[in-house]
Formats: sequence, structure tokens, C-alpha cells
Amino acid sequence: MKKWLLAGIGWLVPLLFAAAQTPAQHYVDQQLRSGPLKGAAWGVLAVDRDGNVLCSHNASQRLTPASNLKLVTTGTALHAFGPDYRFPTELGYTGEIRNGVLVGDVYIIGHGDPTIGAKDSIATDTGRLFQLWKSFLNKAGIRAIDGRIVGHGAAYEGNLEHRSWSYDDLGTYYGSGSNALCFYQNAIDFSVKADTEGRPVRIQQTYPETPWMHFGNHSLTGPAGTGNSLYLYTTDLAPYSEMRGSFAIDRAPKTEHFANKFGALTCAYYFWKNLKETGWDVSGGYADVDRNGRIRGADFIPREKAEDPVVVGQTQSAPLKEIARITNVRSDNFYAEALLRAMGEEATRVALYDSCLVAQREVLEELGVSAAEIQIADGSGLSRMNYLSPEWMVSYLQAMQKSPAFGSFLASLPTPGEGTLGTLLPKLEGRERIHVKSGSMDGVLCYSGYILGADGRPQVILSVMTNNATGKPAEVRAVLARLLKLLME
Repeated sequence: MKKWLLAGIGWLVPLLFAAAQTPAQHYVDQQLRSGPLKGAAWGVLAVDRDGNVLCSHNASQRLTPASNLKLVTTGTALHAFGPDYRFPTELGYTGEIRNGVLVGDVYIIGHGDPTIGAKDSIATDTGRLFQLWKSFLNKAGIRAIDGRIVGHGAAYEGNLEHRSWSYDDLGTYYGSGSNALCFYQNAIDFSVKADTEGRPVRIQQTYPETPWMHFGNHSLTGPAGTGNSLYLYTTDLAPYSEMRGSFAIDRAPKTEHFANKFGALTCAYYFWKNLKETGWDVSGGYADVDRNGRIRGADFIPREKAEDPVVVGQTQSAPLKEIARITNVRSDNFYAEALLRAMGEEATRVALYDSCLVAQREVLEELGVSAAEIQIADGSGLSRMNYLSPEWMVSYLQAMQKSPAFGSFLASLPTPGEGTLGTLLPKLEGRERIHVKSGSMDGVLCYSGYILGADGRPQVILSVMTNNATGKPAEVRAVLARLLKLLME
């Protein structure tokens, strides 16, 4: 009799366990046995506001987060600076003013504002911005300039990009690095059009103008169905770039966006051009400051050392909370890198990546989150040297709820049907309760964030990261969308 009872209890335990499983956990277990995630490296953790586990698999496994890393970048920046922080840009001059003529140079001094010249609605219109800069000169008694317009973005030391970024990414707009003075998000646009198969693609630079650059075209028009593999290979060491790759003959003409390594010089050029077009006499040309602190013009010959200018005015960016929202909704790599570098510059006066990450770790420690279990390389997630676990991400998201900046952080996260979540549950009833950040690159798809309860507070905190998935991205996305629906229910 006792043996029969024990046997019955032995059968009952797994049944009771199965009955206690949440639908989300049951679904996760199903995906381990079949589906597009079978054999992939992936992990998930979702907890309710009381810390109860709703589903878990491989939660402590460190994985590549891709753009999920922007959650860490934007959150720590908002906490460190405050949601209403604005990036300043200063205008100054060297030399002396004689009867309204500046015998010297005008300096545009950047302090990390990533929105100068950008097309975003939060950016000050370029015409309006230049008008403000000219008003500063007028107030200083300057009516003409016997000198140059110098773009000074050298406050940020080191390379524009992280050393681990893919070589192919370095010439793309999403692989454009940030410096202290930027313009048009350090991007450059080309119109591209197929020619005869086997002949170079027709390319034409459209915006911004960069008269100092020499562009070589080594691209080819490819056979029908071969797609688009155009890349601009460029560097900030010399004013020369090459277009390589192919563009299929059956593809429609389009505008492609690539990296501009000379944001400060571009900014100086456009202000110089605006001055000339509005009747100002500017005897010199435009220039920037190289890594050695020397002024170089369009001929790229370094000359005298840059001086400390007399500052005559300052403009400011949109509030950080607005920049953070665009960063997360659009998954903007350029803005994310700008925020990370700003943290390093503010905390250590050095904007090298190593210093930036030291500054970020200090913010994480202040939030009560250990950085010992993770590896972060950059701000955008473009590097494959970033490793986080779903468990760590959930602990970070929980800690952010205690930050004074949490309201702005939560508001920065997209909801389904918005931005990079455009194809994720766009018609789901109640989708406005889901606030998550996506992260994707080849073989990687992640979602992390919050699901709000009826009271508007986070009810579920979740992170799901998939790596090395060989199935179609749409199939993997469908699995994760189903999991989000189950967690919301």
C-alpha cells in the first residue's frame, strides 16, 4: 500500500509542477524542443513586480545584446546628467577686433551635441542655429572676419569608432563615430543608380558638401537579384574614400547613407558658407583642429596650434530625455555613442572608450548594479564584444525604477508598431502597455524592457536574448512576439 502511494505521489509531482507552470514558461519549454530557436544560444528571464519568476531559461548566460545595450547607455546617461541636461556648443574668437573687423579666427567649440545639423525635429534648424552664432559675433562687435572659421571637436580624444567594430560597418551611417563637434550625425548621402551590368554604379554625393574629399568609385552594377552591397571605405587619416561593392541592375535608384569622418570640418564649412552667402566678409577659409591640436584647412596640412578662444556665446541642444527617446525608438547608434562619450568626458575629462566605460560603471554601481558579470565595449551595441545576460539586464531594469530619471527612461522606450518595433505586434490590443527595446544584427534578436499593469507601473520586467539563430528573422521574431503576448496576459 505504501509503495502504491509513493508511486502515485511520484507521478503526481511532475503533474503538479506542470500545472503550476505559467503559460509563458510552458511556451519557452516548447521552443527548446522545436522551432526556429532549437539549437540557438538564447536566454530569457521575466519577473513580476514582486520578483516572482514568470519564465526563465538560461538566464545567467552571457549573450550578445546588440542594440539592447542602448538601454544601459540611455539609462545611465539619464541618471548621470538628468533628463533636462542640454549639450552646449560655444562660439568664440582669437585675435583682436579692429573697427568691427576680427583679425583672427572664429571657433565653433563642440561639447558633444550630436544633433547639430541633424534632420530630427528636436534639432535646431541649421539656418536658425547659424543666425544665433552670427548674433553672438555681432554682439561682440564683429562685422567682418580677417581669418578662418575653425571647427573645434578635439575635446574627445582617440578614434571616432570602437576598435572592435566590423570593417564593413565603419563606412556606413550606422557605424559613424561621434566626436565633440559633429554635423548631420557625421553622415554623408549619395544617390545611387544602376548602370549597365558590369559597369560602375552611378553615384552622386548629395548632402552635405565636402569639397576637400576625393571619392573613388570602384563599385559595379551587378546581375539582377544580387541585391545591394555598396560600402564606402573611408578613414579620418586622409580625405579619401572609395565606394566598393555592387548594386543589382534590377534595383530602383535610392539614397544611401555613409560615414563622414570630418564632422567638425563640415560644420565649419557650412557656417563659413552661410556667412559668405549672407554678406559677411571672411578672408580666410574653413578649418578644423586635428588630434595633435593643430589647425588644418581644406588642404589638410597641419599648421599652428589651436588657441584658447574668447567665448562670446553658447547654444544648447534639446533636452537629453528627447535625445534618449530618439536613440531608443530609432535605435540610433550615433546618438548612443555620443551619450557614452559624454559620460566619459564629464566624469574623467577624457572621452576615450576605456574612460567612458569607467564612468558608466560608476553610474551602475550608484544604481546598485554590479558590472563584474558583464562586458561592455561601446554605447550602441554594434560591437560583438558586448556580453550581457538576461538575468543581469532584468536586475538593471529593476534598479532603473529607483532612479529619479526613471520616468524619462520609460518614456524613451518604444511600444509595438513604433520605430524599430514597427513589425512587432502592431495591432495587438493593449500594446501601449509594452515598452521594450529591440536589438538585432545577423543571428541576433533581443527584446528587453517592461510591460505595464493597469496602474501604469511596470508589472513585468523581462529580457529575452537570442544568438546564433539560423532561422529566418521573421520566424524568430514571431516566437518572441508570442512570448510577449503571453507575458502581457
